[in-house]
Amino acid sequence: MIMIYVQFPRYIKLQNGLRALLISDLNNPDGSPCAVASDEEEESEACTDEDEDSGAEIEDDQEGYDDDGGEYDDNLDDSDSELEELTDKEETKKRNCTEKQSAAALCVGIGSFCDPEDLPGLAHFLEHMVFMGSSKYPDENGFDAFLKKHGGSDNASTDCERTVFQFDVQRKYFKEALDRWAQFFIHPLMIQDAIDREVEAVDSEYQLARPSDTNRREMLFGSLAKTGHPMKKFFWGNADTLKHKPKKNGIDTYTRLREFWQRYYSADYMTLVVQSKETLDTLEKWVTEIFLEIPNNDLPRPTFSHLAEPFDTPNFHKLYRVVPVRKTHSLNITWALPPQEQYYRVKPLHYISWLVGHEGKGSVLSYLRKKFWALALYGGNNDTGFEQNSTYSIFSIYVTLTDEGYRHFYEVAHVVFQYLKMLQKTGPVQRIWEEIQKIEANEFRYQEQTDPVEYVESLCEDMQLFPKEDILTGDQLLFEYEPEVIAEALNQLCPQKANLILLSASHEGQCHLKEKWFGTQYSVEDIDEHWSDIWASDFVLNPDLHLPEENRYIATDFALKAPDCPQTEYPVSILSTQHGCLWYKKDDKFKIPKAYIYFHLISPLIQQSAENVVLFDTFVNIFAHNLAEPAYEADVAELEYKLVVGEHGLIIRVKGFNHKLPLLFQLIIDHLADFTFAPEVFEMITEQLKKSYFNILIKPEPLAKDIRLLILEHGRWSMTDKYETLMKGLSIDSLLLFVKAFKSQLFAEGLVQGNFTSSESKEFLNYVVEKLQFLPQVHPCPVQFQVVDLPSAHLLCKVKTLNKGDSNSEVTVYYQSGARSLREYSLMELLVMYMEEPCFDFLRTKQTLGYHVYPTCRNTSGILGFSVTVATQATKYNSELVDRKIEEFLLCFEEKLKQLTEEAFNTQVTALIKLKECEDSHLGEEVTGTVDRSHYSAVSV
Repeated sequence: MIMIYVQFPRYIKLQNGLRALLISDLNNPDGSPCAVASDEEEESEACTDEDEDSGAEIEDDQEGYDDDGGEYDDNLDDSDSELEELTDKEETKKRNCTEKQSAAALCVGIGSFCDPEDLPGLAHFLEHMVFMGSSKYPDENGFDAFLKKHGGSDNASTDCERTVFQFDVQRKYFKEALDRWAQFFIHPLMIQDAIDREVEAVDSEYQLARPSDTNRREMLFGSLAKTGHPMKKFFWGNADTLKHKPKKNGIDTYTRLREFWQRYYSADYMTLVVQSKETLDTLEKWVTEIFLEIPNNDLPRPTFSHLAEPFDTPNFHKLYRVVPVRKTHSLNITWALPPQEQYYRVKPLHYISWLVGHEGKGSVLSYLRKKFWALALYGGNNDTGFEQNSTYSIFSIYVTLTDEGYRHFYEVAHVVFQYLKMLQKTGPVQRIWEEIQKIEANEFRYQEQTDPVEYVESLCEDMQLFPKEDILTGDQLLFEYEPEVIAEALNQLCPQKANLILLSASHEGQCHLKEKWFGTQYSVEDIDEHWSDIWASDFVLNPDLHLPEENRYIATDFALKAPDCPQTEYPVSILSTQHGCLWYKKDDKFKIPKAYIYFHLISPLIQQSAENVVLFDTFVNIFAHNLAEPAYEADVAELEYKLVVGEHGLIIRVKGFNHKLPLLFQLIIDHLADFTFAPEVFEMITEQLKKSYFNILIKPEPLAKDIRLLILEHGRWSMTDKYETLMKGLSIDSLLLFVKAFKSQLFAEGLVQGNFTSSESKEFLNYVVEKLQFLPQVHPCPVQFQVVDLPSAHLLCKVKTLNKGDSNSEVTVYYQSGARSLREYSLMELLVMYMEEPCFDFLRTKQTLGYHVYPTCRNTSGILGFSVTVATQATKYNSELVDRKIEEFLLCFEEKLKQLTEEAFNTQVTALIKLKECEDSHLGEEVTGTVDRSHYSAVSV
């Protein structure tokens, strides 16, 4: 029996046609989730977030509440394809168990496919505009202000065939928030003045998206569709399509926007999910009262399923050479299949992607790595509207190439086609399918809760896709093994139907075509005749490519261990020696057979020079490369690992089912102890690292952050220092000497939290010390960076972007407070929290300076401060003007602060307290809170 963590939902349908799912958190006295059993013991489809992929990453600086995610993987693309409105709210530190936020999400079953030909981007623009006040609540930013005041947030996104809105807020204010939110769908104002200003926000969002290679590739790919198919449309919209051209052509955007809303924002197209700690009867009463007023236009919803085979054109089966923004080589092989959504109970693309994306022995990537042709490979379908809709489903294989791999890209494609041909000849294999099923059944059975706002967002979209009985499971479970369905999809993945896109900076000056909207330079040519003839023949299979063997990392023991020491509220130190210390907490809340193991191997060697920092980056990336194949079986068995390049040491993060987790941890330590590498691997990794450093430097946000920290912190080596050091060249001998010195003297600090006993946990530290055989550090805790005491003067630092074709700019004004107490830090958080909505209203809504506008509380190596950031475009505003506007805002805010009443202040205090006391929804959140609270330095989670 599968246990699904939901809260006994109730499905209702209102008289206006809106369908709603109500979720109450009141099933258990403590508010914890209740288990609802599925009739079939099946498994969930793998859902891997980029941040959770196993591998190596370079750690962010340790500023608290920073605006950057900080983690990067140089093998991953830098953007999401969906038009998502990213709010720059500060990350909430969740503490103690009180109650969750209440949340709601509404999905309108139409999207950018409905854009009129003469107003590209109108669906996306409407998603912006409905938030700009309603007849009942006319203030433009009234809803945002209400949410900020009560610890909430909101967001929205536009896809090809769906538009999603969601928010969360403290439970006490949930009903009022629902009423305010519902008015956007009942009677939005969308006044003319707001329209003119919000166009600029949409345009700024488009400008921010333009340097993304993912977005550029998708726009180019969409342009290959048949004339008249909605995939050829420009979904983003900008000032030109929504303001200037309509005005020139006599089109009234205001009237057309209202007509679009009246035609498509119909109740019977909508699905709603609400989740709160109320009874289901109460939630049903609220939903019925509040949402029944949404109009129903009594018109059939537009459908596009008749527009089949959009890419069945001569332009598709070609080779496209593309000049990327980032320094990268990659080969993208793509097929456009018939829509696969109807096969959600079989999920054929999941089976195929699991095999194509495998990294173990016999896999495509294993073979390409041995040839030093590739660094990473991803195969599959992302389930976004771009990749899967009612007209087609994409199956793509993305290969990150080395320099050598770029020179042999046709051979790389041939290896992929050989593997696919092997799969086609073998046919679907029930053993493989059942292994995938078993792996994901384990994960599904013990899946952890998600954040309420993420949960309702996912469910409201699923309500658009699946019948009522499969809403909770349709997205995750594989219900039926139907080999003929899998074979049908697999047999379509032949070379004759593939599209090839080759991205490389080496194409600069050779590509004379330009994509209309994103300006992507590209060229198009027929597939090389030699390879075309081979692929049209019955070509020979590669004997090195074969199906994966049985997985030894699949968990089978899910018993909860009895504690062997007194339970504690927080982790406690259970082992401390000259070599290291270990913190431990037995999970007594979530009661799942999982655990988290974090280890920080601290060394003062790293920060001694820029060369050492680069050698450390190189070492960890080679280490990750060495681990990739042997650790992949564990990765697909839902045991995840991450190697993080910390500022003072190597951070090893391992998590998953505790039964086989020690095997993975020992594998990592064994490879660290026996670290070796081939000269070819050294060359490959250093070349890729040059590209990674450069790709960071060409983005305004990380460049601005790097410069700010370089100014503030003594002894910090900038990304420019690292890039210049690497470009001068490293030797293999210098790396060998560095690694030997690094491993010779360390301090190991660890945390084990979850379903392990204290005696079992001690063995992890013992294993590290025993295998690595290092000497103890004289001073185990490295000193933080010293921070410059800024003078009381206006200091200006201007840096020219390295990407000449990118107009995106960032202006960050930083204000230093100094070394302060916890009380003063809390006051700074209150200040920034109170500042968020006025800052957004003044700098974005009224001044239209840019899309991303936010204040941030900063803790820079223990020194408190805050900053205000505006992401803008140099083609619209120069940095001096933006700087003046930020100062103007702060003067206005100072006056607003002087008028702050005791009642309003207490409301803000209560909101911050509620946020900090918000219940951890899963073990990972609790572990994150543990790390944040401890002195477990330099771990970025």
